[in-house]
Amino acid sequence: MKSKHFTYWICQLSGWAFYGLAMLFFRFVNTHNNLQQAAQDKNFTGIINKRLAIAILFGLLFTHFMRFVILQLKLHPPIAKKKWFYIIGIAVITSYLYSVTNSAIVEWFQWYNPSKKVSLQQRSLYNFLNDVPIIFVWTSIYYMWHYVQISTRNEVDKIRLESLVKDLELKTIKSHINPHFIFNALNSIRALVDENPARARTAITELSNILRSSMQVEKIEMVPLERELNIVKDYLALEYIRFEERLQVAYYIDDDTLDYGVPPMMLQTLVENAIKHGISTQLLGGLITIQSSINGNNLILTVKNSGKLQSTHNPDGFGISGTENRLNLLYGKKAVFELKELPNQIVEAKIIIPF
Repeated sequence: MKSKHFTYWICQLSGWAFYGLAMLFFRFVNTHNNLQQAAQDKNFTGIINKRLAIAILFGLLFTHFMRFVILQLKLHPPIAKKKWFYIIGIAVITSYLYSVTNSAIVEWFQWYNPSKKVSLQQRSLYNFLNDVPIIFVWTSIYYMWHYVQISTRNEVDKIRLESLVKDLELKTIKSHINPHFIFNALNSIRALVDENPARARTAITELSNILRSSMQVEKIEMVPLERELNIVKDYLALEYIRFEERLQVAYYIDDDTLDYGVPPMMLQTLVENAIKHGISTQLLGGLITIQSSINGNNLILTVKNSGKLQSTHNPDGFGISGTENRLNLLYGKKAVFELKELPNQIVEAKIIIPF
């Protein structure tokens, strides 16, 4: 925060110092090309310099005040198109107050050429027409600076996300589709080969689908919810071979949500946690409920399982931390992840994703 303030004031002082030097340069060029004007300006140089100093000082004050107003009204970038009218209005009002103040100071101290004296109203209007472009240039630079910062920050977040996704691919195979699950699935399939060959063939396809999906985490940022649900169903079908009647599953899926994009393997992660830390710890097994719905501009995914939160939540676990990190990088504060215990020994994991 201190670094931002320091940079802001460096830019402020440098910008208005450049403005002052530019005015001195143009006045020098103008008077150098006009000898008569130069002779007159020798007697008026002190007053001109005072007026320029006042213009720079009040320029600093009024543009800083304008920035304060922008921050108070929460008009800092990025802003909606309609709010640009507020920005233009603030810039015009700032220009008017700036010009009137400068004109009043000049009139009060009589810092003008007596032979060219004009009324305060005329001087204010003339200054206003000259000051409006300056204030608008300041406003443009201010917003351009912030938009460049936002763009840079987005690029950094994108790189971080790509790095995380690559890490996720390796950890998904190691932690999500871990050897224990693969060995259990293969043992289950082996037991079915003689007993139920058709189911064994189906189980092999299900396992293949899960492994293929885990390998594509790096390549695909979003997948339709319907595709993610198919992977979850394959996963639960394999686990059902092992748990049999101890595993019960209920789906409450809103058909309108099936086409919405979700991060791949995210829902599967929650379901795996429900199996690993919930159902497998219950002597009689339990129920897993998977729900999807739309609330306003948000997609809501919920996974409930029988169990207790203290046996389900592991702060250092890859599933929980990985889910939180991915949501944070993809959506920032717009996405929500909740894990809580409900009455009757039910644990609920909920993800809220903006459209």
